[in-house]
Amino acid sequence: MHGRRLSPCRFSGCSGARLHQSRLVGASAVAVVLALAFAVPALAHHAFGGEFDSNRPVLLRGPIVKVEWVNPHTWIHMEVKKPDGGTEVWMIEGGSPNSLLRLGVTKNSLPIGTEIVVDGYQARDHSLKRANGRNVTYPDGRKLFFGSSGTGAPKDGADPTEGRPGR
Repeated sequence: MHGRRLSPCRFSGCSGARLHQSRLVGASAVAVVLALAFAVPALAHHAFGGEFDSNRPVLLRGPIVKVEWVNPHTWIHMEVKKPDGGTEVWMIEGGSPNSLLRLGVTKNSLPIGTEIVVDGYQARDHSLKRANGRNVTYPDGRKLFFGSSGTGAPKDGADPTEGRPGR
């Protein structure tokens, strides 16, 4: 048995074993990728009270500088004037793109450069320039609900689904 090797294959032929092993590894890799794809958004999502302070309402004015239309929340970045005359960019969290679409809000509803007023609630970490936006008001007075529904946000009358049965 000096020069003869024993086959590590347990099936009738090595090519079948390799094919079986290859399929098993491929299926396992797909399962891991799918599990991670669903786990990351779930980990990223949070309840209102976990990140925002219902006792810290904010009213912010300024132009939109960027819009992120991504799950699990949309974000408006806006330039806000500070009391000393300088500016700072605030990130305003909104509802999911799907929930906003159902309310008639699209990416085109928030053009870059548009002056808006946002009322909402500041992040619990007050050093961050972040807020959960409840309403966005345009220069012509139109108002749109931009907040998250059903996530523990204060019942402040901004959410058009408040008061509906089953909500």
